[in-house]
Amino acid sequence: MTPRSVTSTPVRRDAEATKAAILQAARRLLARHAHADITLKAVAELAGVSPPLIVKYFGNKDALFARVMSFDTDADALLDAPLAGLGRHMTRHVVASQRERGVDPLLRIVFAPMHGDHGDILRANFRAQVTDRLAARLTGPDAGLRAELAVAALVGLGVMYGIARGPCLRASDLDTIADRYGPLVQAQLTPAPGT
Repeated sequence: MTPRSVTSTPVRRDAEATKAAILQAARRLLARHAHADITLKAVAELAGVSPPLIVKYFGNKDALFARVMSFDTDADALLDAPLAGLGRHMTRHVVASQRERGVDPLLRIVFAPMHGDHGDILRANFRAQVTDRLAARLTGPDAGLRAELAVAALVGLGVMYGIARGPCLRASDLDTIADRYGPLVQAQLTPAPGT
């Protein structure tokens, strides 16, 4: 009897999971380095893929970072709650995103100044896709200002959690944080009585 030859089939990648890993790696690098200093090789190493695979999925560095500089997908999840409970939902989402994915859906905006012209793109996307979109959902006076103040509170929360690494905040239960901080955000989303 002759031994049967065993042929191994190459393991296929889950394309969507691979794209998500590449985008997450690019977001992490963009939050720590200037756009000009980030290479496809660095993104590939962090994502656990090869640079040619990034080119296959995204085309080039500029196309990849155009996706990373968009807040559309993050805003969909961030704003996915009825207005009456949106402050709590947004608070919970910001902290859960950092804990579960290591990514804050808003924090990239903090690093816009270090990205030169790409920072202008990041700021414009942030305004259109996050603050203006939130303002469009609000009723009452000063919707734009209230949306910016609500988002500012969330960015501050993200900075304290992800950059300053506040030990009490990081040790607290997600619902405790949402219960304490959500009303602060909600106060900007709901117009004061009589206005």
